[in-house]
Amino acid sequence: MTDQTHLFIHKDRAAAEPVRPTRAKPSFSLHRLPDAVSGWLLSLPLALVLFFFLVLPIVMIVVVSFWGATEFSIYPAFQFDNYEFLLTSPVTYQVFLNTIKYALITWAFTLVIGFTVAYFLAFHVKTLTWQIVLFLLCTIPFWTSNIIRMISWIPFLGRNGIANSTLISMGVIDAPLDWLLFSDFSVILAFVHLYTLFMVVPIFNTMMRIDKSLIEAAYDNGASGLQTLTNVIIPLTKPGIMIGSIFVVTLVMGDFITVRFMSGSQSANVGRLISNDIALLQYPSAAATAVILLITVLLVISILLRFVDIRKEL
Repeated sequence: MTDQTHLFIHKDRAAAEPVRPTRAKPSFSLHRLPDAVSGWLLSLPLALVLFFFLVLPIVMIVVVSFWGATEFSIYPAFQFDNYEFLLTSPVTYQVFLNTIKYALITWAFTLVIGFTVAYFLAFHVKTLTWQIVLFLLCTIPFWTSNIIRMISWIPFLGRNGIANSTLISMGVIDAPLDWLLFSDFSVILAFVHLYTLFMVVPIFNTMMRIDKSLIEAAYDNGASGLQTLTNVIIPLTKPGIMIGSIFVVTLVMGDFITVRFMSGSQSANVGRLISNDIALLQYPSAAATAVILLITVLLVISILLRFVDIRKEL
């Protein structure tokens, strides 16, 4: 056998043998790590964002609340003068009571209106298309800023506004009503207008998850409409009510622009008190007031969370 024949046989064997793929080097994968380690790595970006934009600013506010201040400057220190002044001043308690009053009244009105609107959308509007259309109609006011929607009430409620002019022309009143504007009534009206949707959305979302067969079973067992509402719908809607309540209460207690404009600077809340301290460059006093407000809001939220397990809704 010649050398040329050996060469042809070697080429045929090489062509018949399968090509072995080269193994790539194993790359790094989260699946190769323990579940605890991979979970921490996945949550690290969000944890960093929360730390720098939520935890760190709150820590700075707490630190500054212990600083001292003069008429023209502030200086680092560790003293309780700001808290002592706040907790011994009757003005502080009056302002906090006024804030809680606004929050409770606004919460009651938004709860009634929000529950009614959500109930109508969830159980009386039969088609999904109309539910979406009507729900979007509720969001139309949010296409403009809060300040524009709030200020729009001023020409309507003024002494020569549309409301007083209409009532006088109808013969209902003889003179303009002064309490329609720059009063607690106008403040609460603006709050209800601004924050009702924050109650509608979570309640509607919870109602849409209710199994309709439960309501039909209640009617089949002889329950009236009121009994079905109080024994089936309201208990199953508690998570949405709690979420909406947290939204409304926290937003009202931290608001200061609405109180300033709609009360005509005749009334105040904690947000307005903080705003005044900042305008006077009294940052330590403003920080101390903010810390007390934060503690108050957290206490209110903790009380609300005792009535329902919010994690089931989330």
